[in-house]
Amino acid sequence: MSERIEDIAVKMVAGGKGLLAADESTATIKKRFDAISLVSTEESRRDYREMLFRSDDAMKKYISGVILYEETLFQKAADGTPFVDIIKAAGSIPGIKVDVGAKPLAGFPGETVTEGLDGLADRLAKYYDAGARFAKWRGVIAISDVLPTYGAIKANAHALARYAALCQQAGIVPIVEPEVLMDGEPGTQSLDRSEDVTRWTLQIVFQELAEARVKLEGMILKPSMVIDGKKARKASVEQVAERTVKVLKETVPSAVPGIAFLSGGQSTEEATAHLSAINSGHDLPWKVTFSYGRALQDSALKAWGGKAENVAAGQRAFTHRAEMNYLAAKGDWTKEREKAA
Repeated sequence: MSERIEDIAVKMVAGGKGLLAADESTATIKKRFDAISLVSTEESRRDYREMLFRSDDAMKKYISGVILYEETLFQKAADGTPFVDIIKAAGSIPGIKVDVGAKPLAGFPGETVTEGLDGLADRLAKYYDAGARFAKWRGVIAISDVLPTYGAIKANAHALARYAALCQQAGIVPIVEPEVLMDGEPGTQSLDRSEDVTRWTLQIVFQELAEARVKLEGMILKPSMVIDGKKARKASVEQVAERTVKVLKETVPSAVPGIAFLSGGQSTEEATAHLSAINSGHDLPWKVTFSYGRALQDSALKAWGGKAENVAAGQRAFTHRAEMNYLAAKGDWTKEREKAA
């Protein structure tokens, strides 16, 4: 009997656990490795991801699923064990990034639309056979004094909805990720502006999901938080939490089992603090957790540094961040617990 997407979606956000976004493209992980003076090769990428996936405490206690890049989905550890098997043995769920990136949107200067729908049904069947049970697609919404436009939000929301419907048809849970960027210039991205754009984006996304007949019980939403631009950050942790919860309650149906935030534009500890504030003192109809990439990996990458003798140090750093975000998903993170751990 095949697994129900509704059950998989619930498991992805259960008990404070969250998602490790290890789906960096080859170009992106090269930039990360450049920062530690490590050459990006298939072997070095394998070694880095193996360090993360073999962090037993983190994977078993705090991580519900791992978003993989296509190379990693089919990759094996140094001893020949498929990464998918290592992830599943820890009780975690393998997932896959399926979009091919944001490309310039014709007729809309400064805006993009995410591509990758061509041939997606066939690719999803291949990914399912390889063990993936959820997928991710990221739509990018830019902010300026004149952006975003309705046309760009609509184009990205429509692509997200088509992707989500194809995933569910393939027995795969779609993570729907409409990311409102927070790199607007000072003066163009106040907290109010971020709130308005996030609300507008989510309203259109859920309208498109409804029109595509996407089953809300079998999806996860991966939104950005409502934060003022990182070039002129003024909002307090509490203000970010209040505005984010307000917008989500206005736009996200309670049928959605879970919300797993992205961490883009936030520092490592900032992403944890905001998540904890959202979960603390707010009555939420969905499970709210994390789907972090850099905010889970940054300290681990630096501690590892590409050296085999530093694997244990890298795993300790990764486990610490995973635990802190697990606490945040329960609303229990504090600066005192951060320092004491």
